[in-house]
Amino acid sequence: MKLQFNKLTALAAAIGATLALGVQAQTLTVTSWGGAYTKSQVAVMHEPFTAKTGIKILSEDYNGGLAEISAQVKTGNVKWDVVDVELAEALRGCDEGLFEKIDASKLPKGADGSDAKADFLPGMVNACAIANISYANVVAYDKAKLGANVPTRLEDFFDLKKFPGKRGLKKEANVNLEWALMADGVAAADVYKVLSTPAGLDRAFKKLDTIKSSVVWWSAGAQPPQLLASGEVVMTSVYHGRIFDANIKDNKNFAVMWDGQITVPDLFAVVKGSKNVKAAMEFVMFATGTKPLGDQTKYIPYAPARKSSMALVDDKTKPWLPGPAHSGRGFQTNAAWWSDNADQLNQKFAAWLAK
Repeated sequence: MKLQFNKLTALAAAIGATLALGVQAQTLTVTSWGGAYTKSQVAVMHEPFTAKTGIKILSEDYNGGLAEISAQVKTGNVKWDVVDVELAEALRGCDEGLFEKIDASKLPKGADGSDAKADFLPGMVNACAIANISYANVVAYDKAKLGANVPTRLEDFFDLKKFPGKRGLKKEANVNLEWALMADGVAAADVYKVLSTPAGLDRAFKKLDTIKSSVVWWSAGAQPPQLLASGEVVMTSVYHGRIFDANIKDNKNFAVMWDGQITVPDLFAVVKGSKNVKAAMEFVMFATGTKPLGDQTKYIPYAPARKSSMALVDDKTKPWLPGPAHSGRGFQTNAAWWSDNADQLNQKFAAWLAK
């Protein structure tokens, strides 16, 4: 009897171990940017996906770039399954073999019946990544601290006499170089043409020199609202959704200056070597459907990548969506250009910071 009991116990343990392995195999790690953005994804993508499929989502945060993704792929120690990346990184990562190819023919139709390729905005479906939103890099300030004298143009960000005080900027070349040229008189349509020349690049850094001693550098999206709230900076670059979140949830009185807005698409990519490729692809297809993208705007005002999702956007949220509806200069980042030039410019930017 004791022998039989031991056999049953061993059998139960083996079954339990097998089930445990099955559960583990159905857990995806989805890495994104944290804060209000990730919270919105958890609410409208992660939780509904788990409810539908039983596949659990483990959420991780990062500050962007390809360094960690590249390290995982090259060492064969892939810990992330799906990563939310900006368009330039999506293109470059695909070229470098860091992401799995995605079969766009499997993307679901729009809720209005439209074909997926027609439903997604131009450039939002790529070989290795599918877009979910576009956000804007903007200048923000605290209305309570500035009173009636508020910045209205990108030039004001670089005017330390008219608006004395510290500025907040993300510690990277992207956006800073474009803003510097626009503030120095370069037309928005000519920014990348000018930036492609040695003289144009020197011009951008020369303009940044005018405020360099007054810059507080940030790296994580949560920092700019904190810098404004503490009064450490008078104005700062920021992802515009962070300002919306601070005003709604923290009762701040921050304002966005839309002149100079640079919009950036974010996309989901599946990391090459993921042990859960099938489930990861299933998640990408689900998360980029009409409803998740439309519902996400209830939490953060980032523009959905699908046209059909706009029917789900509240009228009160629409004024916060980035794009040409706002007055002032602005454009979508030239992701292909940055994909080709990022290494060189990041090295130049690091050298400039060290001076």
